[in-house]
Amino acid sequence: MTSRSPHTPVGGPPDRPVDGAERDRPTLRERWRALSDGLHEFYVAPYRRTFARAQRDEDDLFRMLVMSEMLGVPNPAAYYTAELLPVLYDSFHDWHRRMGMERSPLEEYRCC
Repeated sequence: MTSRSPHTPVGGPPDRPVDGAERDRPTLRERWRALSDGLHEFYVAPYRRTFARAQRDEDDLFRMLVMSEMLGVPNPAAYYTAELLPVLYDSFHDWHRRMGMERSPLEEYRCC
């Protein structure tokens, strides 16, 4: 009889991957990361559109507050918001179209 260790399989030593296949197999950490990313996507995906809409609405409100003096609404902070106008002019056309205005409401700024 041959003596063998109780942990040695009957068929001989355990099979080892051949030709670097061991490196191709993802580690446990990578598997957990993939599972975590999948679960995150599963729970976040249905709300992504809602978050984007809320962000756009908040940006529209900010834009209206900055441009309120130009739109004829008194703004006590007009002196401070005047610095932001050049930044907002780039996306002004999209904003006034989203607000339902056919043409630009500003006489001094024509984008259409």
